[in-house]
Amino acid sequence: MGTTAARTLRTTLPARAYTDPAWFEREMEAVFARMWLAAGRDGELQAPGAFVRRDVAGASVLIVRADDRAPSAATALGWDNRAPSAAAALAWNGSLLAFHNVCRHRGTRLCIEEHGRFQGRIQCPYHAWTYGLDGRLLAAPQMDEVADFDRADYPLRPVACESWDGHIFINLSPLDRLGATLSTVEGSDAPDPLSSQIGDLRARFAPWRMDELRMVRRIEYDIATNWKLVVQNYNECLHCPVIHPLLNRMHHYLAAENVPTTETYCGGAMGFKQGVETLSADGKRRRAVLPGLGERERAVVNYFAIYPNFLLTLHPDYMMTITIWPVDPGHTRLVAEWHFHPDEIAKPDFIFEDAIEFWDRTNREDWAISEQSYLGISSRGYQPGPYSEREKQLWEFDQFVLSRVEGLGT
Repeated sequence: MGTTAARTLRTTLPARAYTDPAWFEREMEAVFARMWLAAGRDGELQAPGAFVRRDVAGASVLIVRADDRAPSAATALGWDNRAPSAAAALAWNGSLLAFHNVCRHRGTRLCIEEHGRFQGRIQCPYHAWTYGLDGRLLAAPQMDEVADFDRADYPLRPVACESWDGHIFINLSPLDRLGATLSTVEGSDAPDPLSSQIGDLRARFAPWRMDELRMVRRIEYDIATNWKLVVQNYNECLHCPVIHPLLNRMHHYLAAENVPTTETYCGGAMGFKQGVETLSADGKRRRAVLPGLGERERAVVNYFAIYPNFLLTLHPDYMMTITIWPVDPGHTRLVAEWHFHPDEIAKPDFIFEDAIEFWDRTNREDWAISEQSYLGISSRGYQPGPYSEREKQLWEFDQFVLSRVEGLGT
């Protein structure tokens, strides 16, 4: 008589990992302040001065399209006369730059708008310290009479910024020393390149040619749940027959083909049920297949959670992205965007509403049950429960968070 080896019982995290403000702050420091964060698409920052603001982990960051006609940031920050350090290369992403949204005078937040366009300069609303789009301090009223004051010592503090196939990423790891100038010395605090976090995803998703896609619709959701419950919900479909009647008509909920989880992402692909062509309100595809896709890519939807804040869903004919912005232990802001090929967008009969309708309904179903999960976990009656074998990716995500938080020290 054969025997089956016992499988290790894996359990969910303790309640404090979801509800404790001190735990949340450690997550922000160990995870969100030290990893590359998806922050938007460079397609929305085409004009000089165009910017978006991103607030996370105690930081407010401005991502700005610099004016290519102005002196480069490399020149402004003194990098042009020497081989740039890794830190310098990370902060200078062509003409796309990121800075802490803080005036170098007395710390005032420079900009409270979430997006817009600076007209050639960034000016503090308090005492009119004025910066170029490349971060150089151009004017500091009343400071000329101060001994040893040099405007070159007070550029906006840079934030590492890189792009991957049109996706903008930022990293809050320190790039400067003493808050004055960029360090040219490699150090343990300087972030590794984005490529180290993306790993093989660059090659895996190359056929989608994501850099060519353009955003058509954005929906923002403010939900009363912990950010980790959003990631966990995204990475399993066992709930689909109960929570998602429409999605369940498109996929078989047990048909996921997951790839091995890494330290920076997890995910996999799901094929369509008979007669389904894409994820839309009726399963019909009203747009051409994306031009780089082969037969295999046309027959599946890829679902990947790229830690810590990027949910990437790739369809045969469009892309949906969700960025996750934790506010506090029980409050998370989500930004969902739908991206299509410009050739399709240019057609007079271009239709996109079917994809938006499908996912807005499905997303709201997910957010509602995630909020309900948070209510249960927050109650006195909660105890960690067992994961099934089909929830292994969720446990692996838990271990990713635990390793980061526990590795932070005291």
